[in-house]
Amino acid sequence: MVEKKFVKPIKPRVDVNKVNTRILPVEFEYFEPRSIKEAVELLTKYGSEAKILAGGTDLIVRMKQRFIEPKYIINIKKIRELDFIEDRGDHLAIGAATKLREIEKSGVVKKKFMALYEAVRSMAGVQIRNMATIGGNLCNASPAADTAPPLLVFEAKLKIVGLDGERVVPISEFFLGPGKTLLKPNEILAEIQVPYQLEDVGSAFIKIARVAMDLAKVNVAVALRTEGNIIKLVRIALGAVAPTPIRACKTEEFLVGKELNEETLRKAAEIVKTEVKPITDIRSTVEYRREVSGVIVKDALLKAYERISRR
Repeated sequence: MVEKKFVKPIKPRVDVNKVNTRILPVEFEYFEPRSIKEAVELLTKYGSEAKILAGGTDLIVRMKQRFIEPKYIINIKKIRELDFIEDRGDHLAIGAATKLREIEKSGVVKKKFMALYEAVRSMAGVQIRNMATIGGNLCNASPAADTAPPLLVFEAKLKIVGLDGERVVPISEFFLGPGKTLLKPNEILAEIQVPYQLEDVGSAFIKIARVAMDLAKVNVAVALRTEGNIIKLVRIALGAVAPTPIRACKTEEFLVGKELNEETLRKAAEIVKTEVKPITDIRSTVEYRREVSGVIVKDALLKAYERISRR
């Protein structure tokens, strides 16, 4: 049974503070479904007027600032089907409502998916990671989403559930633009499926931000496999340098088969700078983001290679 509440903080007024406040200056109906099916039925009924509440670290802030004023809030925190980390043999499955802190504390994530571990650990503070969810970070569709680059280099897949059934899509197809995903109004992200990598694959994540708890100016994840010092497999993904998180495909193509040395890395860094499409905003400039993209891709590749070498 869906628990329904009507929340009526105050009457909406144009003179309510739009900067930040403890007040939620909008009226909305509140639901707490106990299953994915119930959540999907609510989304189907209320469509674009409804918003999913998972961790609330972004949604509540935006509601307080009145950037969004949903008429219906669907809290998915009590749906047990969405909160898990589970070994599925060939991949690790993570429920969309799993807290970032749980992912950070997972031994298998740290052992098998170091870039994802480093990305989660870099996000905000422990208090936020105890509330924020991996699904929320992805569905918010920020170009700077820290979990996106590692999931891109691990070639994760996303299980999406709607009223008509479920579908599984590559994460590379999920982001359509800033704040936009391929989710339909009556669909919900249910789980993230991360394939186990070969034992000799190393990975790394690096983030540059104004302060430790801020969003990224630029972030990058890499996955790397070598034979000796010859690159046999490489995947590179960046965030905050384009309208969506991206794979640096031209750089990857250049690197495969090359010897991993200073000259190769220098050329790779130059190619990366041609693949990014950054903007100037409150956090950084086009020029800075482009230049730093090349630098941290080089650093991340070296970091991943060092991890391989230590095994």
